[in-house]
Amino acid sequence: MSRTFAHLKAKGGLEVPLTRKQARGMILELARDYRKASKKQKSEMLAHVVAVTGYTRSAAARALRNALCDLLSPGGGAAKRSAKRGRKYGPDVIKALRRIWAILDCLSGKRLAPFLPEVVPILEKHGEISVDDDVRAKLMTISAATIDRALKADRQKLALKGRSGTKPGSLLKSQIPVRTFSEWDDARPGFIEIDLVEHNGGNPRGEFACTLDAVDIATRWTETRAVRNKAQRWVFEALMHIIECMPFALKGIDSDNGSEFINNHLIRFCRANSVTFTRSRPNKKNDSCYVEQKNWSLVRVTVGYARYDTQEQTDLLNRLYGVLRLYSNYFQPVMTLASKERNGSKVTRRYDEAKTPYQRTMLHPDIPDTVKEMLTAEYQKLNPASLRRQITQLQAELAKTVRRDASQASPPEACDDAADAKES
Repeated sequence: MSRTFAHLKAKGGLEVPLTRKQARGMILELARDYRKASKKQKSEMLAHVVAVTGYTRSAAARALRNALCDLLSPGGGAAKRSAKRGRKYGPDVIKALRRIWAILDCLSGKRLAPFLPEVVPILEKHGEISVDDDVRAKLMTISAATIDRALKADRQKLALKGRSGTKPGSLLKSQIPVRTFSEWDDARPGFIEIDLVEHNGGNPRGEFACTLDAVDIATRWTETRAVRNKAQRWVFEALMHIIECMPFALKGIDSDNGSEFINNHLIRFCRANSVTFTRSRPNKKNDSCYVEQKNWSLVRVTVGYARYDTQEQTDLLNRLYGVLRLYSNYFQPVMTLASKERNGSKVTRRYDEAKTPYQRTMLHPDIPDTVKEMLTAEYQKLNPASLRRQITQLQAELAKTVRRDASQASPPEACDDAADAKES
Protein backbone atom coordinates (compact mmCIF):
# COMPACT_ATOMS: atom_id res chain seq x y z
CA MET A 1 0.00 0.00 0.00
CA SER A 2 1.32 3.51 -0.80
CA ARG A 3 2.85 5.71 1.88
CA THR A 4 0.35 8.56 1.32
CA PHE A 5 -2.71 6.37 1.65
CA ALA A 6 -1.25 4.47 4.65
CA HIS A 7 -0.39 7.77 6.33
CA LEU A 8 -3.91 9.20 5.86
CA LYS A 9 -5.50 6.00 7.06
CA ALA A 10 -3.25 5.83 10.12
CA LYS A 11 -4.10 9.45 11.01
CA GLY A 12 -7.77 8.60 10.86
CA GLY A 13 -8.29 11.32 8.26
CA LEU A 14 -10.56 9.06 6.27
CA GLU A 15 -12.77 8.01 9.17
CA VAL A 16 -14.70 11.30 9.57
CA PRO A 17 -16.83 13.17 6.97
CA LEU A 18 -14.82 15.66 4.93
CA THR A 19 -15.83 18.99 3.42
CA ARG A 20 -15.84 19.31 -0.36
CA LYS A 21 -12.55 21.21 -0.31
CA GLN A 22 -10.94 18.61 1.95
CA ALA A 23 -12.23 15.80 -0.28
CA ARG A 24 -10.72 17.41 -3.38
CA GLY A 25 -7.40 17.81 -1.61
CA MET A 26 -7.43 14.20 -0.44
CA ILE A 27 -8.28 12.92 -3.93
CA LEU A 28 -5.38 14.93 -5.40
CA GLU A 29 -3.01 13.38 -2.85
CA LEU A 30 -4.23 9.88 -3.65
CA ALA A 31 -4.28 10.29 -7.44
CA ARG A 32 -0.65 9.30 -8.09
CA ASP A 33 -0.82 6.30 -5.74
CA TYR A 34 -4.12 5.18 -7.28
CA ARG A 35 -2.51 4.90 -10.71
CA LYS A 36 0.26 2.59 -9.47
CA ALA A 37 -1.80 0.61 -6.94
CA SER A 38 -2.81 -3.01 -7.43
CA LYS A 39 -6.39 -4.01 -8.02
CA LYS A 40 -6.92 -4.89 -4.37
CA GLN A 41 -5.38 -1.61 -3.20
CA LYS A 42 -7.51 0.38 -5.66
CA SER A 43 -10.61 -1.32 -4.32
CA GLU A 44 -9.67 -0.46 -0.73
CA MET A 45 -8.87 3.16 -1.64
CA LEU A 46 -12.20 3.54 -3.46
CA ALA A 47 -14.10 2.11 -0.51
CA HIS A 48 -12.60 4.71 1.87
CA VAL A 49 -13.19 7.59 -0.61
CA VAL A 50 -16.83 6.54 -0.91
CA ALA A 51 -17.17 6.39 2.88
CA VAL A 52 -15.88 9.91 3.55
CA THR A 53 -17.21 11.77 0.47
CA GLY A 54 -20.56 10.15 -0.20
CA TYR A 55 -19.59 9.58 -3.85
CA THR A 56 -20.74 6.48 -5.68
CA ARG A 57 -17.97 4.03 -6.48
CA SER A 58 -17.87 4.96 -10.18
CA ALA A 59 -17.87 8.69 -9.34
CA ALA A 60 -14.98 8.20 -6.91
CA ALA A 61 -12.94 6.33 -9.54
CA ARG A 62 -13.69 9.03 -12.10
CA ALA A 63 -12.63 11.76 -9.66
CA LEU A 64 -9.32 9.99 -9.04
CA ARG A 65 -8.66 9.61 -12.78
CA ASN A 66 -9.51 13.26 -13.47
CA ALA A 67 -7.31 14.39 -10.62
CA LEU A 68 -4.41 12.45 -12.12
CA CYS A 69 -4.98 14.23 -15.47
CA ASP A 70 -4.86 17.56 -13.62
CA LEU A 71 -1.52 16.60 -12.07
CA LEU A 72 -0.04 15.51 -15.41
CA SER A 73 -1.57 18.38 -17.44
CA PRO A 74 -2.45 21.35 -15.19
CA GLY A 75 -5.66 23.03 -16.30
CA GLY A 76 -6.73 20.03 -18.39
CA GLY A 77 -8.75 17.51 -16.42
CA ALA A 78 -11.78 15.83 -17.93
CA ALA A 79 -12.17 18.52 -20.57
CA LYS A 80 -8.57 17.94 -21.65
CA ARG A 81 -9.10 14.20 -22.02
CA SER A 82 -12.36 14.51 -23.94
CA ALA A 83 -10.88 17.11 -26.28
CA LYS A 84 -8.42 14.49 -27.54
CA ARG A 85 -11.27 12.44 -28.98
CA GLY A 86 -11.64 13.17 -32.68
CA ARG A 87 -14.94 13.79 -34.42
CA LYS A 88 -16.42 10.76 -36.10
CA TYR A 89 -18.13 12.83 -38.79
CA GLY A 90 -15.54 15.21 -40.18
CA PRO A 91 -15.84 18.10 -42.66
CA ASP A 92 -16.01 15.74 -45.67
CA VAL A 93 -19.04 13.94 -44.25
CA ILE A 94 -20.81 17.17 -43.28
CA LYS A 95 -20.13 18.67 -46.71
CA ALA A 96 -21.66 15.68 -48.49
CA LEU A 97 -24.54 15.58 -46.01
CA ARG A 98 -25.28 19.27 -46.56
CA ARG A 99 -25.34 18.71 -50.33
CA ILE A 100 -27.76 15.78 -50.05
CA TRP A 101 -29.91 17.69 -47.55
CA ALA A 102 -30.25 20.62 -49.95
CA ILE A 103 -31.11 18.36 -52.89
CA LEU A 104 -33.87 16.69 -50.85
CA ASP A 105 -35.46 20.00 -49.87
CA CYS A 106 -34.01 20.29 -46.35
CA LEU A 107 -35.58 17.22 -44.76
CA SER A 108 -35.51 16.72 -41.00
CA GLY A 109 -33.08 14.19 -39.59
CA LYS A 110 -35.80 11.61 -38.87
CA ARG A 111 -36.94 11.71 -42.49
CA LEU A 112 -33.49 11.94 -44.04
CA ALA A 113 -31.55 9.28 -42.07
CA PRO A 114 -33.54 6.21 -43.24
CA PHE A 115 -33.44 7.43 -46.86
CA LEU A 116 -29.68 8.03 -47.09
CA PRO A 117 -28.72 4.39 -47.90
CA GLU A 118 -31.00 4.54 -50.94
CA VAL A 119 -30.43 8.07 -52.22
CA VAL A 120 -26.61 8.19 -51.91
CA PRO A 121 -26.03 5.56 -54.66
CA ILE A 122 -28.60 7.34 -56.89
CA LEU A 123 -26.83 10.69 -56.57
CA GLU A 124 -23.45 9.04 -57.18
CA LYS A 125 -24.80 7.33 -60.30
CA HIS A 126 -25.90 10.69 -61.74
CA GLY A 127 -22.64 12.42 -60.76
CA GLU A 128 -24.26 14.78 -58.26
CA ILE A 129 -21.94 13.80 -55.40
CA SER A 130 -18.53 12.10 -55.23
CA VAL A 131 -17.47 10.52 -51.93
CA ASP A 132 -14.87 7.97 -50.90
CA ASP A 133 -15.64 4.67 -49.20
CA ASP A 134 -15.13 6.03 -45.68
CA VAL A 135 -17.50 8.98 -46.17
CA ARG A 136 -20.06 6.75 -47.86
CA ALA A 137 -20.02 4.28 -44.97
CA LYS A 138 -20.50 7.09 -42.44
CA LEU A 139 -23.40 8.57 -44.41
CA MET A 140 -25.10 5.17 -44.33
CA THR A 141 -24.91 4.97 -40.53
CA ILE A 142 -25.33 8.58 -39.35
CA SER A 143 -28.22 9.02 -36.93
CA ALA A 144 -31.15 11.42 -37.19
CA ALA A 145 -30.06 13.36 -34.10
CA THR A 146 -26.53 13.82 -35.47
CA ILE A 147 -27.96 15.09 -38.77
CA ASP A 148 -30.06 17.69 -36.97
CA ARG A 149 -27.10 18.84 -34.86
CA ALA A 150 -24.74 19.03 -37.84
CA LEU A 151 -27.20 21.03 -39.95
CA LYS A 152 -28.65 23.20 -37.20
CA ALA A 153 -27.00 26.37 -38.52
CA ASP A 154 -28.33 25.68 -42.04
CA ARG A 155 -31.97 25.22 -41.15
CA GLN A 156 -34.32 28.06 -41.93
CA LYS A 157 -37.86 28.51 -40.73
CA LEU A 158 -40.64 29.97 -42.86
CA ALA A 159 -43.40 32.02 -41.29
CA LEU A 160 -46.16 31.91 -43.86
CA LYS A 161 -49.78 32.42 -42.88
CA GLY A 162 -52.82 31.27 -44.78
CA ARG A 163 -56.51 31.81 -45.03
CA SER A 164 -59.48 29.70 -46.02
CA GLY A 165 -61.76 30.54 -48.93
CA THR A 166 -64.14 27.57 -48.87
CA LYS A 167 -67.71 28.50 -49.67
CA PRO A 168 -70.28 25.90 -48.64
CA GLY A 169 -72.24 23.97 -51.22
CA SER A 170 -75.32 23.06 -49.21
CA LEU A 171 -77.72 22.09 -52.00
CA LEU A 172 -76.52 18.48 -52.37
CA LYS A 173 -74.95 17.90 -48.95
CA SER A 174 -77.76 15.58 -47.87
CA GLN A 175 -76.81 13.19 -50.71
CA ILE A 176 -73.18 12.91 -49.59
CA PRO A 177 -72.58 11.23 -46.22
CA VAL A 178 -70.23 12.67 -43.64
CA ARG A 179 -67.12 10.54 -43.54
CA THR A 180 -66.47 8.40 -40.48
CA PHE A 181 -63.20 6.54 -40.17
CA SER A 182 -64.94 3.23 -39.46
CA GLU A 183 -66.58 3.32 -42.90
CA TRP A 184 -63.35 3.74 -44.85
CA ASP A 185 -60.70 1.08 -45.43
CA ASP A 186 -57.77 3.51 -45.34
CA ALA A 187 -55.25 0.67 -45.45
CA ARG A 188 -56.04 0.04 -49.13
CA PRO A 189 -54.60 2.36 -51.79
CA GLY A 190 -57.16 4.35 -53.78
CA PHE A 191 -58.96 6.23 -51.00
CA ILE A 192 -58.02 9.89 -51.43
CA GLU A 193 -58.67 13.22 -49.74
CA ILE A 194 -59.03 16.26 -51.99
CA ASP A 195 -58.95 19.99 -51.32
CA LEU A 196 -58.64 23.25 -53.23
CA VAL A 197 -55.90 25.77 -52.38
CA GLU A 198 -56.56 29.38 -53.44
CA HIS A 199 -53.88 31.64 -54.93
CA ASN A 200 -55.58 35.01 -54.42
CA GLY A 201 -52.68 36.91 -52.84
CA GLY A 202 -54.91 38.09 -50.00
CA ASN A 203 -57.55 39.59 -52.30
CA PRO A 204 -60.53 37.25 -52.83
CA ARG A 205 -62.08 39.50 -55.50
CA GLY A 206 -62.15 38.51 -59.15
CA GLU A 207 -60.82 35.32 -60.72
CA PHE A 208 -57.62 33.66 -59.58
CA ALA A 209 -55.96 30.27 -59.96
CA CYS A 210 -56.39 27.44 -57.49
CA THR A 211 -54.57 24.16 -56.88
CA LEU A 212 -56.45 20.90 -56.58
CA ASP A 213 -54.57 18.74 -54.07
CA ALA A 214 -55.22 14.98 -53.78
CA VAL A 215 -53.55 12.62 -51.27
CA ASP A 216 -53.85 8.84 -51.08
CA ILE A 217 -54.17 7.96 -47.39
CA ALA A 218 -52.55 4.50 -47.47
CA THR A 219 -49.39 5.41 -49.40
CA ARG A 220 -49.33 9.25 -49.10
CA TRP A 221 -49.01 9.47 -52.90
CA THR A 222 -49.84 13.08 -53.77
CA GLU A 223 -50.97 14.71 -57.02
CA THR A 224 -51.59 18.42 -57.64
CA ARG A 225 -53.17 20.29 -60.54
CA ALA A 226 -53.74 24.01 -61.08
CA VAL A 227 -57.10 25.32 -62.37
CA ARG A 228 -57.91 28.78 -63.71
CA ASN A 229 -60.71 29.34 -61.16
CA LYS A 230 -63.06 27.43 -58.83
CA ALA A 231 -65.67 26.65 -61.48
CA GLN A 232 -67.01 23.09 -61.27
CA ARG A 233 -65.97 22.44 -64.87
CA TRP A 234 -62.27 23.12 -64.31
CA VAL A 235 -62.13 21.38 -60.94
CA PHE A 236 -63.77 18.24 -62.33
CA GLU A 237 -61.41 18.26 -65.34
CA ALA A 238 -58.39 18.59 -63.02
CA LEU A 239 -59.66 15.75 -60.85
CA MET A 240 -59.94 13.46 -63.89
CA HIS A 241 -56.34 14.32 -64.80
CA ILE A 242 -55.20 13.50 -61.25
CA ILE A 243 -57.04 10.17 -61.29
CA GLU A 244 -55.23 9.23 -64.51
CA CYS A 245 -51.85 10.06 -62.91
CA MET A 246 -52.49 7.98 -59.79
CA PRO A 247 -50.69 4.61 -59.97
CA PHE A 248 -53.72 2.74 -58.61
CA ALA A 249 -57.47 2.61 -59.16
CA LEU A 250 -59.69 5.14 -57.40
CA LYS A 251 -61.89 3.64 -54.65
CA GLY A 252 -63.01 6.60 -52.57
CA ILE A 253 -63.04 10.42 -52.49
CA ASP A 254 -63.34 12.57 -49.39
CA SER A 255 -63.74 16.34 -49.79
CA ASP A 256 -64.70 19.37 -47.77
CA ASN A 257 -68.10 21.04 -48.13
CA GLY A 258 -67.13 23.48 -50.88
CA SER A 259 -69.47 23.92 -53.83
CA GLU A 260 -66.62 23.04 -56.21
CA PHE A 261 -66.92 19.44 -54.93
CA ILE A 262 -70.51 19.14 -53.76
CA ASN A 263 -72.07 19.13 -57.23
CA ASN A 264 -73.84 16.84 -59.68
CA HIS A 265 -70.77 16.36 -61.88
CA LEU A 266 -68.82 14.60 -59.15
CA ILE A 267 -71.81 12.73 -57.71
CA ARG A 268 -72.68 11.24 -61.10
CA PHE A 269 -69.06 10.25 -61.74
CA CYS A 270 -68.74 8.49 -58.37
CA ARG A 271 -72.03 6.62 -58.80
CA ALA A 272 -71.17 5.53 -62.33
CA ASN A 273 -67.73 4.23 -61.28
CA SER A 274 -68.68 2.75 -57.88
CA VAL A 275 -66.49 5.25 -56.05
CA THR A 276 -67.29 6.03 -52.41
CA PHE A 277 -67.90 9.78 -52.03
CA THR A 278 -67.86 11.30 -48.54
CA ARG A 279 -67.39 14.76 -47.08
CA SER A 280 -65.87 16.14 -43.89
CA ARG A 281 -67.81 17.85 -41.14
CA PRO A 282 -68.14 21.63 -41.57
CA ASN A 283 -65.35 23.62 -39.89
CA LYS A 284 -63.47 20.46 -38.86
CA LYS A 285 -60.11 20.56 -40.65
CA ASN A 286 -58.85 17.51 -38.79
CA ASP A 287 -61.35 15.42 -40.76
CA SER A 288 -59.13 16.11 -43.80
CA CYS A 289 -55.82 16.14 -41.96
CA TYR A 290 -53.80 14.34 -44.65
CA VAL A 291 -54.59 16.75 -47.47
CA GLU A 292 -54.45 19.77 -45.16
CA GLN A 293 -50.88 18.80 -44.29
CA LYS A 294 -49.94 18.58 -47.97
CA ASN A 295 -51.62 21.92 -48.66
CA TRP A 296 -48.84 23.43 -46.57
CA SER A 297 -45.82 21.17 -47.03
CA LEU A 298 -46.23 20.71 -50.78
CA VAL A 299 -48.28 23.58 -52.23
CA ARG A 300 -47.65 26.59 -49.99
CA VAL A 301 -43.98 25.87 -49.40
CA THR A 302 -43.46 25.52 -53.17
CA VAL A 303 -45.55 28.37 -54.63
CA GLY A 304 -46.26 30.57 -51.60
CA TYR A 305 -49.18 32.95 -51.14
CA ALA A 306 -48.82 35.23 -54.19
CA ARG A 307 -51.76 35.97 -56.49
CA TYR A 308 -51.82 33.95 -59.71
CA ASP A 309 -54.65 35.06 -61.98
CA THR A 310 -53.42 34.71 -65.57
CA GLN A 311 -53.44 31.73 -67.94
CA GLU A 312 -49.65 31.98 -68.21
CA GLN A 313 -49.31 31.55 -64.45
CA THR A 314 -51.74 28.62 -64.40
CA ASP A 315 -49.71 26.90 -67.12
CA LEU A 316 -46.49 27.56 -65.20
CA LEU A 317 -48.04 26.08 -62.07
CA ASN A 318 -48.95 22.91 -63.93
CA ARG A 319 -45.45 22.64 -65.41
CA LEU A 320 -44.09 23.01 -61.88
CA TYR A 321 -46.50 20.40 -60.49
CA GLY A 322 -45.49 17.99 -63.26
CA VAL A 323 -41.93 17.98 -61.89
CA LEU A 324 -42.98 18.27 -58.25
CA ARG A 325 -45.06 15.06 -58.37
CA LEU A 326 -41.94 13.08 -59.34
CA TYR A 327 -39.76 14.78 -56.75
CA SER A 328 -42.22 14.47 -53.85
CA ASN A 329 -43.52 10.96 -54.53
CA TYR A 330 -40.14 9.36 -55.27
CA PHE A 331 -37.68 11.33 -53.13
CA GLN A 332 -39.51 12.87 -50.17
CA PRO A 333 -39.81 10.44 -47.23
CA VAL A 334 -42.80 10.88 -44.92
CA MET A 335 -43.62 9.40 -41.52
CA THR A 336 -47.06 8.06 -40.65
CA LEU A 337 -48.68 7.79 -37.24
CA ALA A 338 -48.33 4.21 -35.97
CA SER A 339 -50.05 4.55 -32.60
CA LYS A 340 -51.46 7.14 -30.21
CA GLU A 341 -51.95 6.64 -26.48
CA ARG A 342 -53.65 9.02 -24.08
CA ASN A 343 -52.71 9.00 -20.40
CA GLY A 344 -54.74 11.74 -18.76
CA SER A 345 -53.80 14.99 -20.47
CA LYS A 346 -50.66 13.53 -22.02
CA VAL A 347 -50.83 12.09 -25.54
CA THR A 348 -47.97 9.88 -26.73
CA ARG A 349 -47.62 9.49 -30.50
CA ARG A 350 -45.36 6.97 -32.19
CA TYR A 351 -44.46 7.14 -35.87
CA ASP A 352 -43.14 4.55 -38.26
CA GLU A 353 -39.83 4.82 -40.11
CA ALA A 354 -39.84 7.48 -42.80
CA LYS A 355 -40.49 6.14 -46.32
CA THR A 356 -41.27 7.79 -49.63
CA PRO A 357 -44.74 7.31 -51.16
CA TYR A 358 -43.01 5.24 -53.84
CA GLN A 359 -41.51 2.93 -51.21
CA ARG A 360 -44.87 2.55 -49.46
CA THR A 361 -46.52 1.74 -52.78
CA MET A 362 -43.89 -0.88 -53.61
CA LEU A 363 -44.33 -2.54 -50.21
CA HIS A 364 -48.13 -2.65 -50.36
CA PRO A 365 -49.55 -6.10 -51.15
CA ASP A 366 -52.64 -4.70 -52.94
CA ILE A 367 -50.61 -3.04 -55.71
CA PRO A 368 -50.31 -5.25 -58.85
CA ASP A 369 -46.84 -6.33 -59.95
CA THR A 370 -47.30 -4.66 -63.34
CA VAL A 371 -47.81 -1.30 -61.63
CA LYS A 372 -44.75 -1.84 -59.43
CA GLU A 373 -42.63 -2.67 -62.47
CA MET A 374 -43.80 0.49 -64.22
CA LEU A 375 -43.00 2.64 -61.18
CA THR A 376 -39.58 1.01 -60.74
CA ALA A 377 -38.68 1.68 -64.39
CA GLU A 378 -39.60 5.36 -63.95
CA TYR A 379 -37.78 5.60 -60.62
CA GLN A 380 -34.50 4.30 -62.05
CA LYS A 381 -34.44 7.09 -64.63
CA LEU A 382 -34.92 9.95 -62.17
CA ASN A 383 -32.22 12.25 -60.78
CA PRO A 384 -33.43 14.08 -57.65
CA ALA A 385 -30.85 16.86 -58.05
CA SER A 386 -32.00 17.52 -61.62
CA LEU A 387 -35.63 17.59 -60.49
CA ARG A 388 -34.72 20.03 -57.72
CA ARG A 389 -33.02 22.35 -60.23
CA GLN A 390 -36.06 22.24 -62.53
CA ILE A 391 -38.34 23.11 -59.62
CA THR A 392 -36.13 26.04 -58.65
CA GLN A 393 -36.08 27.33 -62.23
CA LEU A 394 -39.87 27.15 -62.56
CA GLN A 395 -40.29 28.86 -59.20
CA ALA A 396 -38.09 31.69 -60.47
CA GLU A 397 -40.15 32.02 -63.67
CA LEU A 398 -43.33 32.11 -61.60
CA ALA A 399 -41.89 34.80 -59.32
CA LYS A 400 -40.97 36.91 -62.39
CA THR A 401 -44.59 36.93 -63.53
CA VAL A 402 -45.68 38.16 -60.10
CA ARG A 403 -43.10 40.97 -60.09
CA ARG A 404 -43.99 41.91 -63.67
CA ASP A 405 -47.69 42.12 -62.88
CA ALA A 406 -46.95 44.20 -59.79
CA SER A 407 -44.81 46.66 -61.79
CA GLN A 408 -47.52 47.02 -64.46
CA ALA A 409 -50.24 47.78 -61.92
CA SER A 410 -51.37 51.40 -61.82
CA PRO A 411 -50.11 53.40 -58.85
CA PRO A 412 -52.74 54.58 -56.33
CA GLU A 413 -52.52 58.21 -57.51
CA ALA A 414 -53.23 57.22 -61.11
CA CYS A 415 -56.18 55.09 -60.03
CA ASP A 416 -57.62 57.98 -58.01
CA ASP A 417 -57.21 60.39 -60.94
CA ALA A 418 -58.95 57.96 -63.27
CA ALA A 419 -61.81 57.53 -60.80
CA ASP A 420 -62.18 61.33 -60.43
CA ALA A 421 -62.22 61.76 -64.20
CA LYS A 422 -64.91 59.11 -64.56
CA GLU A 423 -67.10 60.75 -61.89
CA SER A 424 -66.72 64.17 -63.51
